[in-house]
Amino acid sequence: MSVTRIIKLNIRRFLHKKLRQTNRFSRKTVEFSCLFIGAALVALFSLGFAKIADLGLEWNAHWSAHYPLAVWFILPSALAGLAWFTAKFTPYVAGSGIPQVIAAMSLSHGANKNRLVEFWQTLWKIPLTFLAMLIGASVGREGPSVQVGAAVMLAWGNLCRKRNFAFKGLSANELMAAGAGGGLAAAFNAPLAGVIFAIEELGRGVLLRWERRVLLGVLAAGFILVAMQGNNPYFPQYQGETDAANIFLWVLVCGVICGLSGGIFARLLAKGIAGVSPPQIRGWIRRHPVYVAFMLGLLLAGLGTYTQGQTYGTGYEVVAHALDGEILQPQSVGIAKLAATVATYWTGIAGGIFTPALTIGAGIGSQIASFTGELIDSRLLVLLCMAAFLAGATQSPVTASVVVMEMTGSQPVLIWSLIACIVASFVSRQFNPKPFYHLAAGRFRQRIQEDNRQETLKNG
Repeated sequence: MSVTRIIKLNIRRFLHKKLRQTNRFSRKTVEFSCLFIGAALVALFSLGFAKIADLGLEWNAHWSAHYPLAVWFILPSALAGLAWFTAKFTPYVAGSGIPQVIAAMSLSHGANKNRLVEFWQTLWKIPLTFLAMLIGASVGREGPSVQVGAAVMLAWGNLCRKRNFAFKGLSANELMAAGAGGGLAAAFNAPLAGVIFAIEELGRGVLLRWERRVLLGVLAAGFILVAMQGNNPYFPQYQGETDAANIFLWVLVCGVICGLSGGIFARLLAKGIAGVSPPQIRGWIRRHPVYVAFMLGLLLAGLGTYTQGQTYGTGYEVVAHALDGEILQPQSVGIAKLAATVATYWTGIAGGIFTPALTIGAGIGSQIASFTGELIDSRLLVLLCMAAFLAGATQSPVTASVVVMEMTGSQPVLIWSLIACIVASFVSRQFNPKPFYHLAAGRFRQRIQEDNRQETLKNG
């Protein structure tokens, strides 16, 4: 073989190799571009949801303060209307939204897998949560943001795969996990909490490959929102003490009390109003959910009147005052918020329990502080109880501690919060061996299977 031919052959091989590398680089560039576009969409939907929810809370604070008697008519009637509409037209957006994502991820691949996070149906979560906040129901938007984020990322991923742009190697579960974690990260302005939530909560009992793209999608959604909104904690910056005398004792007290109350809270949510009612009236309760929602609305109106509106909505102002060192009045506002959140959830309307759980924890922390006098900074107790109650309610101690840390900028207290959360999770597990979100997810999964059977019989 001549020298010239050898040179030409080597040049051809070199160019072929470089062309392959360029194509590989181009495919990766397109893949990551599509991933960041999906994360940006999740962040934008979360931001829009936040603006709408804040508007609902603002309007509720205005009208309920100026027309206190109207609460007794508007809240029960509107709550009954929302319960009727949700059950009839949008049953898969009822409640928090996190159980729907967990259930969807646990369903086998097929026609029914995406029904709980179908894009156009899931978008109903936004106006329905807004209306719930407007009338004064005790709900948050973070759980709904998780379901919306999962639906947005899944819809975008399916479009990209259909057009052969990207995501050929990502399953539906991985797209949902990226969108759900991104939704939480964007909702709380807490990118790290979104990753921890995706791993600890969504990955529990579900076969899921933690590819780099999934974690990048979660982080990207959080950081995109940070870029738009600024790196500001969700709640006011924590300014309290980071240590105290006998700190282990206080951590244990907060963990045990919040574990007990969080376990009872989760058990009440799981059993439903029929489950805690006398057997003689359970049938009537199941047959008349709208009447039940109306009566629960009267209870919410009573609790709101008693606490001067502190049980309405997310309870953001309650947490802000407690973190500022104020002893909340009435002192039982935490227990009242617990009752209001349970009553709201029992109606079956759309709305989350994540932020209300933090408000309950803040109320419990403030009540403990009122009994201790000057022995310890009340703000530290409030912070510990916020994390511990959320951990007791969800049995996700790492997520709870990291969420509260990022939401309040309280990094120096993270280790104490984590210990309190672990104690609370252990105590809560004695009441509920199975975490609440996963118990609720099992019911949504069962409902999908029953609806599928009925549709098969109808069409067959």
